[in-house]
Amino acid sequence: MSKGDSVEVWVDTGEPTCRRFEVLADANGRSVEVKTARNMIEVAVVGRTGKEVKVDRFLAARVVALIEHKTEPDAVQGALL
Repeated sequence: MSKGDSVEVWVDTGEPTCRRFEVLADANGRSVEVKTARNMIEVAVVGRTGKEVKVDRFLAARVVALIEHKTEPDAVQGALL
């Protein structure tokens, strides 16, 4: 995933409605990565060097939906002109 891409995470918080979180790669050279390990889902914004800039962790048992939104290459190119 690259600039403009995002990951949407819906979490069951025990309330009547689910809570929505969005992780966005908003700068050039950044990407969003999703990792799953045991009972955790980790969504991270990663820079060009591979260093994690921002990390959000969610309990896998509470995650209702994980949706990846990819930006079309033409849309990003048009924004840079």
